[in-house]
Amino acid sequence: MNEPAADGTSEPVRVPDHNLDDLVATVERLVNRTEAQGQMIDHLRETSQTTTPDTDAEGDTAPGPAGQGGAGDGGPESVFILALDDDAYAVELHALTAWVDHLLLPVYGREITTTRPWCAQWHEHPEAVARLHGLWLAWQQLTAVEAGLAGPSLWHRDHLDPAWQQLRAADGPFAACTTNANRPHHRLLPTPAPEPTTPGA
Repeated sequence: MNEPAADGTSEPVRVPDHNLDDLVATVERLVNRTEAQGQMIDHLRETSQTTTPDTDAEGDTAPGPAGQGGAGDGGPESVFILALDDDAYAVELHALTAWVDHLLLPVYGREITTTRPWCAQWHEHPEAVARLHGLWLAWQQLTAVEAGLAGPSLWHRDHLDPAWQQLRAADGPFAACTTNANRPHHRLLPTPAPEPTTPGA
């Protein structure tokens, strides 16, 4: 900590020249993280505002469209990608894709094998989109400064490992997709048909 000068002011912080490059890189990382966290906070703030029911002049709850915020404001009730409308879904999927392509796969992708398939067209697999989006939301929360020093470790243990095991399992959502990096393949597996409903049930 800097000692105050005789006139009561603090001396300026002095950084050795050989540490300037490290300092610049650290500041850039902090700025980027702050911007990302700011966007996430704005996103969460907008979402929380739409989940609080609006009231009319008499104090009654104003109805809104199903799956949206009160009074028909068009806001989502959840930050989860499957709850978003088409436009918001497209925006969120674009951001998710950037995270998957530039962080998740380069760091955690590992080799594609018959026991660890992958699909380059993962965004066409609803289960994969849902799991990856949940993983990304957890990453944003648990890599924030507020999560504490154990945050990243908790993200690996509680979120990355189980989600990755499900996604890359031999019988997972990519079971019919690429098992050899030299032979890309994509196929959606059929899902169980919903039970027919009977009138008046």
